[in-house]
Order: sequence, then C-alpha cells, then structure tokens
Amino acid sequence: MRHSCKVSIVLLLVLINGVFGDNPYRFFTWKITYGDIYPLGVKQQGILINGQFPGPHIDAVTNDNIIISVFNYLREPFLISWNGVQQRKNSYQDGVIGTTCPIPPGKNFTYIIQVKDQIGSFYYFPSLAFHKAAGAFGAIRVWSRPRIPVPFPSPDGDFWLLAGDWYKTNHYVLRRLLEAGRNVPFPDGVLINGRGWGGNTFTVQPGKTYRFRISNVGTATTLNFRIQGHTMKLVEVEGSHTIQNVYTSLDVHLGQSYSVLVTANQAPQDYYIVVSSRFTRRVLTTTSILHYSNSRRGVSGPAPSGPTLNIASSLFQARTIKRNLTASGPRPNPQGSYHYGLIKPARTIMLANSAPWINGKQRYAVNGASFVAPDTPLKLADYFKIPGVFNLGSIPTNPPGGNGGYLTTSVMGANFREFIEIVFQNWENSVQSWHISGYSFFVVGVDGGKWTQGSRSKYTLRDAVSRSTVQVYPRAWTAIYIALDNVGMWNIRSENWARQYLGQQFYLRVYTSSTSYRDEYPPPKNALMCGRARGRHTRPF
Repeated sequence: MRHSCKVSIVLLLVLINGVFGDNPYRFFTWKITYGDIYPLGVKQQGILINGQFPGPHIDAVTNDNIIISVFNYLREPFLISWNGVQQRKNSYQDGVIGTTCPIPPGKNFTYIIQVKDQIGSFYYFPSLAFHKAAGAFGAIRVWSRPRIPVPFPSPDGDFWLLAGDWYKTNHYVLRRLLEAGRNVPFPDGVLINGRGWGGNTFTVQPGKTYRFRISNVGTATTLNFRIQGHTMKLVEVEGSHTIQNVYTSLDVHLGQSYSVLVTANQAPQDYYIVVSSRFTRRVLTTTSILHYSNSRRGVSGPAPSGPTLNIASSLFQARTIKRNLTASGPRPNPQGSYHYGLIKPARTIMLANSAPWINGKQRYAVNGASFVAPDTPLKLADYFKIPGVFNLGSIPTNPPGGNGGYLTTSVMGANFREFIEIVFQNWENSVQSWHISGYSFFVVGVDGGKWTQGSRSKYTLRDAVSRSTVQVYPRAWTAIYIALDNVGMWNIRSENWARQYLGQQFYLRVYTSSTSYRDEYPPPKNALMCGRARGRHTRPF
C-alpha cells in the first residue's frame, strides 16, 4: 500500500504542476489507528494520527501545496475535512460525505490541498460517523509570505490551543444514541490540546509577546477563554486580520478560531489559562498553565471565573470584532480594498434551524429539510451527471413555516459570481454555530428577534469581519454577505455535531456551465469512486 501511494503521488505531482505552479510542496503521511486515551481519567477508544492525540499540526505558507497521504487502519470508513481551508476550485478535497468518497478500512487516499490566497488559523477534523468525539483533529497554521506585511511585530512564540468539550463515553456509543433518535448527554468535561485540568504548560519569557491560536474543536458548547492576570489583543479571526481590540476573556463558539497576542508583563509566577463552557447551567471548566521561565511560584488561588449564561455580553463582544481595513491579507493589497458594502445582493436566502421529530425520531433541519447522506458523493454525481442522487431545490430558500420536517438529500442551487445575502434565523433557545465550506463571508449584522428588511439599517457595511463560521444567538438572527466566487459543492452545516449528524446541514451547488480549469478542477486522478460512481474515471489531472 505504501509503495503504490508513493508512485501515485509522483504521478499526481507531474500532472498538477501545470495547475498549481511552482509553489512549494509539503508532504505528510498519516496513519489512522485506534488507541487507548485517558483525557478525563477514564480509558476510552480514541482515534489517533501517527499515534498522536490530538493529531500532528500542519504549518504552511500562503499558496503552499499540502500533500497528505492518509492510511486508514480503522475498522470503518474514514474522512478528514479542513475547517476554514477554502479548497479553491477543488471541492472534492473538502473531505465531507457530500464531496468525497470515504477511505475504506485498510485503504489510503492522498489529499492534494493548496492554501490558495489564505493566511491564518484553522484546524482539521474527522467528518464521518461522529469520529470527532474520538480525536483525529489538529491545528493548521498558514503563515504570510515573507514579503507580505503583517499588522503586528513578529511574536516571540506561537502556541496553538485546540479546546473542546469532551465525553467519557466512546464515540460509537454516542453515535448509536443518535441513530436511535435520542440526544447525546451533556458533555463530561473540557480539554485543551487533548488534556484535562492542568495538563498543558506554556512557557514564556518575561517581557515577551506570544501568539495564541485558539480553536473550538468541540461538539456541543461555546467556550470562554481567558488567562489569569493578563489581557489578550485580538489580531486574527479565521484568516482575517482584525482591529486590535483588547479583551480579558473571549467567547469562542463551536468551529471558530481566533489569534490573540499575550504579553508576559506580570510578576514572574505561574498563571491559570482557563477554558469554560458558555450558556450552560452546569459549567464545565479546565485549565492549562502559563509558566514564566523565571517563576519560582506555582498558580495561586482559584481559577478565575468567567461569564456563564449572560448573552448580552457575548453579543456586545461579537459586535466589537471588526476587520482591519489597512492591513494586508494574503496579498499585499489592503483588506479594505474590497468594498463589499457597495454591492447590492442579487437575492436573500433565509435559513432557519429547527428540531423536528420525524418518523418517531429526533432530527434536526434547515428550512424543514433534514439532510440524509447520499449513497454517492454529490460532487461526483454532479460531475458524472448521475441521475437520482440529488435534486436541486430539495431545500427551500426560505423557511416554510410550521414545526414539521422531512428527510431529503438537500441541495440548494446558486450561480458562480453571485453576490448574495444569507440570514440565519434562530427561533430556538440555544446558540447555533454555522459553517460554510469553501468560503469566507462578511458578518454584516447580529441582533435579537426576527429579521426584517428594516434590519439592514443596522448592518456593518465597511469593516465587518470576514470568517467561515458564525454564531446565531437564541431567538436572534445573523446576516452575512457572501461572494460566490468558488465553484463547487459546498457544505453549509451546524457545528453542533449532534445536530449536524441528525440533519442540520445541506449543500450549496455553486454552478457554472464552463468546463475550464480556470473555474473549477475536475475530481483528481486519484479520486476514490464509490456508490453509483464506482468504476468511473475522471479526466487526467
């Protein structure tokens, strides 16, 4: 298996060099295995990458090509997706059930990913079978090219923190609960980089400044992040440089990533780094240690408490996160050079989440449509024109009203280069978190109650933050503007993983009639073929 993989990689690189050009290549080989883990002191079956939990982190520079050979040694199919990596013109590599065939047990697949025109902090995760509750996630850091200015001095160190709620129950038991139409229980704890209370130490030099990249890789809860006695300067959100506001704590919703600068300017001792659940009656808390290199004193006192149920403070904080208009992004031109607020959206799509019971089982839905996974990836069905896999319009562009729902493989149609407005309307009593694969979008409005056309008067039309994952508060709405400049089949999903698993997701087919590689790449030469696409072949690429 290893020999054939190496031969395939060589052939693939020969074929793609004319498309991806002379940008550097970074090679990884990952072995996916089961392994015993004890993150909350209880033995569990984890999913490891090269024996690691969490998995190895990826470092790349804008436009690098990342070649990852994934060998599946599990007893079940496996896929990895890349949260926030846009996969420009290349949705097959997104690694979700609607785009990519799962890697069968004992087989391998080589992802070929270019971080085209991107910088920032992201992460990868397993997208199938509730594997996310077992591990196989890791950090992705995309650095700016050397000649592109960054709007802050180079930090003296760069740390990643993968924080998330965690269950003591094995992932396959949780999965069985969901498939039986029952909800999973409340999580048992919170982890930082795969460890519980006091499990990590970050060593800093007095007077130096460090970058902390924080991602919420959990399945169920918003988290609050804070460092005892220190403030945090926000500098980046999912690839977008921000106005550098200072915070004492930061809400990080499911699926979101932030970068903050922290200066070691306090008395030399150890300090708590605290992560706790937000908007939960029972507060889950964990800690790591910020250790001054000349410290002779451990942490003292209780870990500092953070906000809990209050929504107003989180809403206020969300509105303070703005885009830095004068800073360069992945290219040297300022981020503010794209005047999104002067473009009139071609149409408005409204998406409302709901929790219907269908056929006596708990499901979750978007505009009444509860997603059912197809037997053939939608991207392959579209490319090979295989009938009967999906129907455009199987999900409406506005909520139909009522509390019912229906099962369908929901796909919504859109046109390449459309500029649209999407409103996420949440009538439930829990915070929602939404991710759109393949894109960053502008968060133009967040408010309570029902969205109306008059709500546009409150929009931020100049310096809204651009990101790929956004929260919607209870009985509230969030509005975004998005330029559909990336052809493909793209997943729009809840980042609450039980809701996603039980149907709160769909796919947006961004279509062009062009068959030029300028607009979209075909499925790669090494694409796995499954379902009704089995036995078919893509164009040489």
